[in-house]
Amino acid sequence: MNQELIKIGQRAQAAADQLALLDTATKNQALNDLANALEAHQDDILQANQADLANATTMPKKFTDRLMVNHQRITDMANGLRSIARLADPTAKIDRGWINADGLQILQRRVPLGVIGIIFEARPNVTVDATGLTFKSGNAVILRGGKEAIRTNTALATILRNALKADQLPIDAVQLVTDTSHESAQEMMNLTDYIDVLIPRGGQGLIQRVVKTATVPVIETGAGNCHVYIDRNADLKMATAITVNAKVQRPSVCNAAEKLLIHQDVAAKFLPQIAHALMDHGVQLRGDERARQLVPQMRPATTKDWDTEYNDFIMAVKVVDSLDEAIQHINRHSTHHSETIVTNNLARGQEFQKRINSACVYVNASTRFTDGGVFGFGAEIGISTQKLHARGPMGLNQLTTIKYEITGNGQVRQ
Repeated sequence: MNQELIKIGQRAQAAADQLALLDTATKNQALNDLANALEAHQDDILQANQADLANATTMPKKFTDRLMVNHQRITDMANGLRSIARLADPTAKIDRGWINADGLQILQRRVPLGVIGIIFEARPNVTVDATGLTFKSGNAVILRGGKEAIRTNTALATILRNALKADQLPIDAVQLVTDTSHESAQEMMNLTDYIDVLIPRGGQGLIQRVVKTATVPVIETGAGNCHVYIDRNADLKMATAITVNAKVQRPSVCNAAEKLLIHQDVAAKFLPQIAHALMDHGVQLRGDERARQLVPQMRPATTKDWDTEYNDFIMAVKVVDSLDEAIQHINRHSTHHSETIVTNNLARGQEFQKRINSACVYVNASTRFTDGGVFGFGAEIGISTQKLHARGPMGLNQLTTIKYEITGNGQVRQ
């Protein structure tokens, strides 16, 4: 086992013990200080990011968009920390309490998970969001980002650690693994003596590798093969606006729509208009046979297309016979992230929400709203597509567990 990783794990455990004892006011002040430190050191962050971008010339645009940091994104990171400071502290509350038949007082208290490991790709914002959320919930975090963002992540982690040091708080609340080799990632996945839970953030390849090989407990986060379904009762103007927004507003992220399904009753009228609106934004369309009959410019969709998360200006299109067929197709091919139906029939919208097996299911809204900040969580540590413990955007509450505190007056069990 990598001795440096073991030392990182030991330091994280020691920091977690201290963090669990911090009061809410201290944590909130520190989060605001972290935000101020990011803004005060913008030049250092931008310089590091420019060096990363200069080395990323062979990366597809969808990845460099995630990698890029500018003044606005730094402001967004800082404001994310401030919003976390304003949120209720989950570890400051008791979920419930009762007296049982034996006269024991039982309290169910919310407590930190301990040490959280995060393996992520070229997304520097994860360094800040994860630090803010884990710190507020009383956890220490070990971050291992991709090599493409190592300079940016190092600059961010250094600024955050220095701000904690200035506040006389444990700087090992956040640690960055600077070894970006595959070996270090694999060893981190097996650091069971020190990491309580591991969260992967990235594409489907990374997520599945972590899920299949890690011995540390994993919360699976979301590759996003997200769908827009245009029902027979939809409004054309709304359907076009939602589809275009879900696909093109930021195509490189996991809540962008990748597939468009449209009911056969409105396909002849709706699909050409929606397709041309998408193509006007540079979207390449890949359609099934019926879709291509209506819009011949589409490329033929392959079997692989229905399961692919593009993270790019590409969208596959299918004409379906019914709401039931749409639901079956989505549940079969989705990554269970975010799906939406556009319809003026509330009953059909509710049926879609009940039957779709995804973390976030919308009626008449873009999938792009699946986001911890938008949901009011301040930020997110990831979007969970599993069903155990946490699902959907993961905020503060999902980074805690429960502990029972039982007080008696001499009871023994008969």
